[in-house]
Amino acid sequence: MMRAWILPMLLVLCGSVAATGLILGGSPGAAAALLLVFVLLAGVNSPLIFPKSIGALEAQHRSTVDGRPIVYWRPGCTYCLRLRIRLGRNPRQVHWVNIWRDSTGAAAVREANDGNETVPTVVVDGQPHTNPDPTWVRKQLSPST
Repeated sequence: MMRAWILPMLLVLCGSVAATGLILGGSPGAAAALLLVFVLLAGVNSPLIFPKSIGALEAQHRSTVDGRPIVYWRPGCTYCLRLRIRLGRNPRQVHWVNIWRDSTGAAAVREANDGNETVPTVVVDGQPHTNPDPTWVRKQLSPST
């Protein structure tokens, strides 16, 4: 759990230090703007922007039942963030598995990627696809979900 928050906390900490320097230098407006940028970056890289993750076994079961793709991801991954943003307002059209919270999910990703934990790894109809184009992933989604 804590591992997922390291990058966001570091971003807020760095932004706070830089903003403090600007305030002490007499630029409170610039300090506020800079801190806002760092807080936004922290939010985007936090687990908050992604839907609630489920375990890999649960995701595999649900995917078998409803046919939705499974996305294996981790916080701080820019490619995962790109995929999440490109899925738009309905990120729940896929099952999200955070490999930092689920060792079975991490093992599934390593198995699909020659021992590497390369994310996002998207599983559609039982076939893994490493870092697929978000447009392709959107086309795999069922229009009824």
